[in-house]
Amino acid sequence: VIYGLMAIPFRSYVQPLIVMTAIPFGMVGAVLGHVIVGLTLNILSMCGMIALAGIVVNDNLVLIEYINQRRAIDGSVLQAVYSAGAERFRPILLTSLTTIGGLLPLLFETSLQAQFLIPMATSIAFGLGFSTLLVLMVVPALLSLLEGWKERRAERRTEAPAS
Repeated sequence: VIYGLMAIPFRSYVQPLIVMTAIPFGMVGAVLGHVIVGLTLNILSMCGMIALAGIVVNDNLVLIEYINQRRAIDGSVLQAVYSAGAERFRPILLTSLTTIGGLLPLLFETSLQAQFLIPMATSIAFGLGFSTLLVLMVVPALLSLLEGWKERRAERRTEAPAS
């Protein structure tokens, strides 16, 4: 359902897949966070991973939408990726850091009531920290590779002799 909702405004079948590539990276970060903290995965960890997927998709949507806007203005994919990376870096990083910072007190809480929420906070905080770096590097790289491939393919079609 999320894929379909993203494919309509993007008018692309591939860009929603690029947006969703950060979800597995977030899950890896969440699992690594559980290992670092020494927690076992449980149902609340999984709920945190679902919330994490939504946050990561939102970060990617912000970046890809801005890249598409810049591309409409500049025309060049690489220039749009550079501009979007520079202009969206701070908002994406600050959003992630404030979310992680808001979860830190819960991660260090020792009360019995907080023990139930710590796995969920661990999933979100560590997954978001891990995936934010990848959102800012991997997603623009994938998008520029995809668009470059499309441009080369279109050039080959126009160069092909008519029969």
